[in-house]
Amino acid sequence: SSDVETSAENSLKQLQALESQLNAHLHQPVPSLDPEADATVDTTTAPSQLVQSIAEQYHLHKQQQQLSGKLGSDISPHYQPHTLLSNPPSPADVTLELLLASEAHQGHATSLWNPANARYIHGIRQGTHIISLEVTAAHLRRASKVVQQVCRNAGIVLFVGTRDGQDTAVVRAAQLAKGYHLFERWIPGSITNGQQILGKCRTKVLNHLDEEVPGFEEQLFDRPVLRPDLVVCLNPLENYVLLHECALNQIPTIGVIDTNADPTWVTYPIPANDDSLRCIQVIAGVLGRAGETGQKQRLRHADETGEAVYPRASGLTLPEQLDDGTTAPSEVQSDSNDVLSAKGDIVDERELAAKLEDANNRDGRRHGHRIKASS
Repeated sequence: SSDVETSAENSLKQLQALESQLNAHLHQPVPSLDPEADATVDTTTAPSQLVQSIAEQYHLHKQQQQLSGKLGSDISPHYQPHTLLSNPPSPADVTLELLLASEAHQGHATSLWNPANARYIHGIRQGTHIISLEVTAAHLRRASKVVQQVCRNAGIVLFVGTRDGQDTAVVRAAQLAKGYHLFERWIPGSITNGQQILGKCRTKVLNHLDEEVPGFEEQLFDRPVLRPDLVVCLNPLENYVLLHECALNQIPTIGVIDTNADPTWVTYPIPANDDSLRCIQVIAGVLGRAGETGQKQRLRHADETGEAVYPRASGLTLPEQLDDGTTAPSEVQSDSNDVLSAKGDIVDERELAAKLEDANNRDGRRHGHRIKASS
């Protein structure tokens, strides 16, 4: 026991020596490790000295916080996939990390592959083809340029995604690019036989600032239906009829091509995982953002020059030149060089019935016959 006490006394002496050395460099002495030192408490400290001691402690705390505040880990904003819909990235912001997090690299089993996709495949892992993300990023940027230029020239862009869960991404992309969307079944013949299927759709006339110009309703009643200038298909395997109709009418197409799809079905393929909803949201958002950039460039050019970037629609006569004596609205009379464009919009059945009734009244007075509207 004497050896233990001797060892404890030696250790206490060493600690006291360290305390004295440490207190010599500090403004506030550290608490003593000697048990007997706690029994003696100085009660004669003045309040002013106590306040000064607290101020010194606070100053020392702020100094230590300034020196060690940058140490340790910094929690940065984590990956938030919901922003792919609310605020999709631009084509310049597409990175390999984003595509990897969206599972764009995962293909199908090697037994289901299409040999035409060999140039897009990086390798094989556990019996599954891995798509090269560098190729995906390059093809996505190329497709974005196509969408941007089509919107820059006031073209009609149709976004199609008919799988479950793709409707939100398709609608959002169409809103950004000021295009049209389809998230239900494609009606066969909507392009090749569009006059019979879409003949009841309303067509309106716009000026170079996308403002509707009234007075052309009678001229547009029997006008041929409009066709899209570009079709973006997010699931080509289920929309072969749509892609075939686009090919027959020389309409360029953009499609997400997985390892089991045929890249020759579309004009501009984007090799990626079409089964990943997050990947589809990334691709649709990037293309929609590219279309938004093109629309802004077109409207800026029209506002600065007062001219449109597309030719005037053929077969339309300004309302002031009609034979029935009608006068044109003020915005049309003030600038007769406004370039007009027709874009399709779904018409209400009651509006269509009212148009047919007006046509019946006019034709009945002129030719003595009426047009019968089918239900």
